[in-house]
Amino acid sequence: MEKMSRALERAKMLVGMDVDEEAAQEEASSSSFFDDFNRQCTLSTQQRLYGFAICLVAGLACTLLSMLVFFNPIKFGITFTFGNLLALGSTAFLIGPKRQLDMMLDPVRIYATAIYFASIVIALLCALYVHNKLLTLLAIILEFGALVWYSLSYIPFARSMVTKIMVSCFDTEF
Repeated sequence: MEKMSRALERAKMLVGMDVDEEAAQEEASSSSFFDDFNRQCTLSTQQRLYGFAICLVAGLACTLLSMLVFFNPIKFGITFTFGNLLALGSTAFLIGPKRQLDMMLDPVRIYATAIYFASIVIALLCALYVHNKLLTLLAIILEFGALVWYSLSYIPFARSMVTKIMVSCFDTEF
């Protein structure tokens, strides 16, 4: 029974619900911008799921629609990046913006997050200001790789497994 209650508490934490009153009182006593923002953004579970689904579907639609303009890398870069940002933002509906930011800035994935956001900025700069198709395409490839690496940081041992596979695939010694 205790395992079930702990699992239920973890599930509640995953969707951003308060687990017990003591934790809620501790959070209320420490006041920061994100704590105030989280308190103002109280949504029901149904509203959170709707927000998640709408942002995720819109993000995936933008990403898939970007394939229609693949041969125009500037338009492709903008729609692909916008789709990625929408899909990334969709998870903030499930777990809340503060927890999302805390998870992104976790020491395990801080570098992956920084590289991912830097690649987004580079892709948008290449698409909007430089107007160079080759640079935009290279920036989108970098962005996609950074997105994969960032996503793998949420799966235990996935990055080390992919690293070992890539090393063994590209090993030149026979």
